[in-house]
Amino acid sequence: MKILITGAKGFVGKNLIAELHNQGFNDLLEFDVDTPSDLLDDFASNCEFVFHLAGVNRPKEPSEFMSGNFAFTSQLLQNLQKNNNKAPILITSSTQAALANPYGQSKKAGEDLIYGYGKENNVKVYVYRLPNVFGKWCRPNYNSAIATFCNNIANGLPVQVNDPNVLMNLVYIDDVVASFIDKLKNRNSGADEFETVEPVHEIKLGEIADLIYSFKASRENLMIPDLSDAFTKKLYSTYLSYLPEDHFSYLLKMNIDNRGSFTEFVKTVDRGQVSVNISKPGITKGNHWHHTKVEKFLVVSGIGVIRFRKIDNGLQTTDKKEKVIEYFVSGEKLEVVDIPVGYTHNIENIGESDMVTIMWCNEVFDAESPDTYFEVV
Repeated sequence: MKILITGAKGFVGKNLIAELHNQGFNDLLEFDVDTPSDLLDDFASNCEFVFHLAGVNRPKEPSEFMSGNFAFTSQLLQNLQKNNNKAPILITSSTQAALANPYGQSKKAGEDLIYGYGKENNVKVYVYRLPNVFGKWCRPNYNSAIATFCNNIANGLPVQVNDPNVLMNLVYIDDVVASFIDKLKNRNSGADEFETVEPVHEIKLGEIADLIYSFKASRENLMIPDLSDAFTKKLYSTYLSYLPEDHFSYLLKMNIDNRGSFTEFVKTVDRGQVSVNISKPGITKGNHWHHTKVEKFLVVSGIGVIRFRKIDNGLQTTDKKEKVIEYFVSGEKLEVVDIPVGYTHNIENIGESDMVTIMWCNEVFDAESPDTYFEVV
């Protein structure tokens, strides 16, 4: 299928083209402001579907809104009509089309034009009145507060929040692209209906800034945001795409002694934390138990043994050896060992090289309430 995409180098266009390629659509006719204008007629004669994404957002003069948003749309439709091409057309408009400002008026004029063209020529048209769109590859310091906030905070630059209580209506770029490609494949709805993208995330501007600042702080406090919230998950992914290319990595604090090291990796509010434990050959770590804290051990390199002893029959027993449970583990066979409450436990490196263990705990370590009690296995 030959697919014409205007505004191909814009934020939405780049994301759409990337996913079209992912899904096997490779015959793409890409048109942008620097494309030779005579190609528009050639593209209009051959295309089988049109994504009309081109538009003007930040012109030097208000009059450019109408020439960039309405006049170009008119030219595109004339070329399609001249070539008797009845390819379906999907056009991006804006929720500002309902407002009486130059940008909104130009978008409304484009909507009316495309609806009229569809009716007169029996062509399927899809008009998307999009709210603010956010995601990777959006240009900062242009027309997206989220792109600007992510870029500036990631690069240590200030951000300006004039009114933190302003309520933002936002859609994520991947959700937009998914809806667009659904129209390409299924050709449902259309006609006089405005198309919408779901979900729309409503959140205050100040809360967005606070979230992004918390993402930056997570490199220091290791706290991963609450990714069960759909907007937070999408915003976090967006933020990371704005990191400076020489700052993708960050160091962790390794607590090192003669036994090896212990390093906290990530922490969460409700799903505990993950750490990396390195033990030297012959070293035993642990010999403690917990009331409520549970852990999972996964040895990924080296050879070791994890030992348990249930302590509910009394801490001081005369037959400890008979009550010890052993699990032999190694990096050659990835096996998770659960550490139940009420069992004193330890882990010993019985190999000749360092043993590396990934450890998950169901709660973030709290020095004021560690729930850890010494007892030799």
